[in-house]
Amino acid sequence: MIPLFVYGTLLVGEANHPVIAPYVWSVRPGAVYGRLFDAGGYPGLVLSGAGTHGRVQGEWMVIAEEGMPRLEELEEYYGTEKGHDYERVWIRDGLREEREGWTYAWKHSHGYPEIEGGSWRSR
Repeated sequence: MIPLFVYGTLLVGEANHPVIAPYVWSVRPGAVYGRLFDAGGYPGLVLSGAGTHGRVQGEWMVIAEEGMPRLEELEEYYGTEKGHDYERVWIRDGLREEREGWTYAWKHSHGYPEIEGGSWRSR
């Protein structure tokens, strides 16, 4: 079982959720400290520390290990030594610190506009 924070097209009901749905064991709401940027058809998360402005709304999922290859293919993440937009990082929830797990985040905004309010669904 792998804990995962999602904040965009992998959210329940969003365009890419069917990619991961067969592997999902549970879903809970959550939020992390950071800022969300609109890259057109998908968002990018830039993390920040606790106490900073901005929380990004999302969902904590617990997924089966078999789902990770599908997820990493979608995110175009091929390991730390490869060049890619996203980094896979271990984070804690901004409201409930006992929730922690993996997410995919950008190091910077790539020049995309910020999604005010930090919610992909309400953009």
